Amino acid sequence: MPRKQPDVEKSLLNKGFQAGGGDHNYFFYYSKAGKKTIVRTKTSHGSREIDDNLLAQMAKQCKLSNKDFGLLIECPLSRDDYEGKLIAVGAVAAPQA
Repeated sequence: MPRKQPDVEKSLLNKGFQAGGGDHNYFFYYSKAGKKTIVRTKTSHGSREIDDNLLAQMAKQCKLSNKDFGLLIECPLSRDDYEGKLIAVGAVAAPQA
């Protein structure tokens, strides 16, 4: 199901991503420890909706299944849970005790 671009971008920002500029709207994930990670995605300037194909690509870039990416955008998947998934796949270093 296509999603409105502003809603997707707002959700990413609320979950620890920070925006960067350029020819697209880039989003980089920063860990809760404040470190920039390898996780990033982007949206195009001027798009009003993001179709299912692009949402699937964004999910892959964010190291999530399509279902989990939908949960991230809709907010049932918290930042803590998301970071836990990133740690599990090795995309983010585990916090040191």
